[in-house]
Amino acid sequence: MNRPIERRKPRVLPANPLGSALSMIAALAVLYGIEFYDAATPQRLDDNGILPRTVDGLDGIAWSPLLHFGWGHLISNSVPFLVLGWLVLAGGVRQFIGVTAVVWLVAGAGTWLIGVPGYHAGASGLIFGWMVFLLLRGFAQRSVAQILVAVVLFVYWGGMLWGMLPGQPGISWEGHLSGALGGVLATWLVARSTRRRDSRREPGTLTG
Repeated sequence: MNRPIERRKPRVLPANPLGSALSMIAALAVLYGIEFYDAATPQRLDDNGILPRTVDGLDGIAWSPLLHFGWGHLISNSVPFLVLGWLVLAGGVRQFIGVTAVVWLVAGAGTWLIGVPGYHAGASGLIFGWMVFLLLRGFAQRSVAQILVAVVLFVYWGGMLWGMLPGQPGISWEGHLSGALGGVLATWLVARSTRRRDSRREPGTLTG
């Protein structure tokens, strides 16, 4: 007789909550260390951010999420960085790295293409990508538990999505919008990868 394929249920929270929390705290500590160095030296690390449509500004795609325009900018990003990053780790380290890489690149490239003149920096593009990924992943993977988490996130932090619209002085809506698009792409890639993994599993066979 055939035994039906047992699909692994998508996780809502990290398998190792404490370890994941410590990992995100360590990542945030790196951002604070960079900002401390920036504040303590005459160098302007912010000038390594994205400078749209310039060759010199291309390398900012790699560095911009690590840089912030002062302590206030970094502090405002800290809590969503910790919470959303921790939730993304529910899919495991490999998925976290993949989602983060996609969002990082799409947010940076999009900002470089459509951003207004001037330097763009900050982890908010990454945060917007994580947020959109978390809002969509439950629908893409048909997980009721993940959808409930998405509802809670939308109620609590849904207002941040207005940051994707132009008209707010000093806010890189281009970076936010590009990060969100990166979150959409990451959701699609994760869902496709999950479907492929499930389709490769063969049902067990019992004979007797």
